[in-house]
Amino acid sequence: MGPNIVDRALEAAEHDAATPISPTPTHHELPHRTSAEIERVISASSVSSASSSHSARPRRPSTVGTGIVGVGMSRVSTSRDLPPTELGRIQTARSQHSATVGRSLRSRRSRASLVKPLPPFGAGKPYPPLLPNQEDFVVEFDGPDDPLHAQNWPMAKKLLTATMLGYTTMIASFGSSIFSAATRAVATDFGVSPDVSLLGVSLYVLGFATGPTFWAPLSELKGRRLPLVASMFGFTIFNLACGTAKDLQTVLITRFFAGFFGACPLAVVAAVFSDMFDNRTRGMAITVFSMTVFTGPMLAPFIGGFMVEDESIGWRWTAYLIAIMGAVAFIIDLIFLEETYPPVILVSKAAELRRRTLNWGIHAKQEEIEIDVKELITKNFSRPMRLLFCEPIVTLLSVYMAFIYGLLYLFLTAYPFVFMGVHGMSAGVAGLTFFGMIIGQIIAGVTVLMQQPWYARKLAANNGVPVPEWRLPSVIAGGVAFAIGLFWFGWTGFTKDIHWIWPTLSGLMTGFGIASIFLQALNYLVDSYLMFAASAIAGNTFLRSLAGAAFPLFARYMFEGMGTQWASTLLGCIGVALVPIPVIFYMFGDRIRAKSAYAPTFGAGPEVAESETGDDSELGHGEKEAPGSVPRTDMDAAQRAV
Repeated sequence: MGPNIVDRALEAAEHDAATPISPTPTHHELPHRTSAEIERVISASSVSSASSSHSARPRRPSTVGTGIVGVGMSRVSTSRDLPPTELGRIQTARSQHSATVGRSLRSRRSRASLVKPLPPFGAGKPYPPLLPNQEDFVVEFDGPDDPLHAQNWPMAKKLLTATMLGYTTMIASFGSSIFSAATRAVATDFGVSPDVSLLGVSLYVLGFATGPTFWAPLSELKGRRLPLVASMFGFTIFNLACGTAKDLQTVLITRFFAGFFGACPLAVVAAVFSDMFDNRTRGMAITVFSMTVFTGPMLAPFIGGFMVEDESIGWRWTAYLIAIMGAVAFIIDLIFLEETYPPVILVSKAAELRRRTLNWGIHAKQEEIEIDVKELITKNFSRPMRLLFCEPIVTLLSVYMAFIYGLLYLFLTAYPFVFMGVHGMSAGVAGLTFFGMIIGQIIAGVTVLMQQPWYARKLAANNGVPVPEWRLPSVIAGGVAFAIGLFWFGWTGFTKDIHWIWPTLSGLMTGFGIASIFLQALNYLVDSYLMFAASAIAGNTFLRSLAGAAFPLFARYMFEGMGTQWASTLLGCIGVALVPIPVIFYMFGDRIRAKSAYAPTFGAGPEVAESETGDDSELGHGEKEAPGSVPRTDMDAAQRAV
């Protein structure tokens, strides 16, 4: 009897979800809201849509299954009495929930009614009746000023959290390159060639490629705090193991897992910033965060160089140093880091209310989630690969960014080749030349920050709707600067007759190019794909991490065989050949996106509420998803991705 009741309830829920609801008020009927009020948070592994109350089109509600009944998520019995900002917050939390793996009613019905029948309720009891109105038992935030919401935290608390997580992220990127200074010492210690020991760098970056597929969905199931704290613990342990390794195999294996655990802050911290900062400040916060990601690899070589040169310290302390820094981050995050992900904050609120009221029906939407392995694989692997290989924008930009990211790690070999091999510097002093690139990256970050008022004016003039192509002028300028920097480095660094300051200064151009391209190209992907931005960035991250792992392996052979000037000329020519990619998208990007099955088109076609779920069946060939409201204006995925 129980299973039949459940099946009827599921059918009723699906019928209810398909029933049209009253049209949502148009823009003219709602009070004007600035972009800062649009509480739309795109996180590392899913992209949420904002309140449907800002769309001029009726929104088809998504459905959520609890194993017994599905409920229209956009229907809130008290919604007529709530202000627009609070409606936006409610819909954001629910759309975040709808984007999380395991929330699909379809997959639950398949498991419940087709795979395994429901067991008896027990003790001879019949199944209890359904809750009178399940929506009445779902906890929400108490108005737009609810102190539980991370965006309402005091600014001092936000800055403290941002500082902690900036340090955590810097450690992860720092650890990727400090080992490059130790490769020769490791090779000597274990009796292998320096090329074999260089695998310690490549495998660490390969861990960056695989880690987000685990950490990003975990951050949406269990919140941001748990994966960040757990990953820093694992990061510390594996770096300690690397420092105490007795053979090369252990060094390489522990380096890979150190990168795997270190990938968590790169994938999750940007989402934390999006949880805390609204659209007015989010762009600046993400830009500053991204600079810690890019400058970390450039800060490490000179530190590692000086450590390796000192025989009383040795190469093992390059691993111990990272382990100590990771332990500090673990302790700080464990004690001071609070949860910022809204759906999980509501889970804690619901748990407290259940204990204090003894009303066990009270729950948060996030608690309705069940893990679906098939959906997990679809969302985190198959869809990113489809976007990577079938979407021209994702494909070409990923190739471009993979080349840039690969060269970032190729420089870890090229710089010592020039400054140690040609100019005779020690490893530590040669590492100081990376400060040219660091300064260039800082200049790029400041430039992006200075563009924020210009971007805000264009956004306001376009009624809060961003045009993705607004991001591309910086990418074009960065591409030109990067190519110039490569030619500059090659033709001033191949002979000691040219002072070492000139190849060092070339880093101003290459550093500016790297940061400009990455910051705004990732923004462009987010703005172009919205609900599927996480999948687009995941595919992009996978390809460029492979490039980052591969490029250092052939760098020495390339520069020794071709010479510094011709190797850099070849790379510079490839850089020049790739510059037209953002130019083409700047001119024809809107037309390309109009033909995409994944890029949303405003005002065209019915709105599809299932964004970034595991089911693509509702997307016909050439069909487009449109966002539920005005999209957010700032990036939170840059990171994640870096």
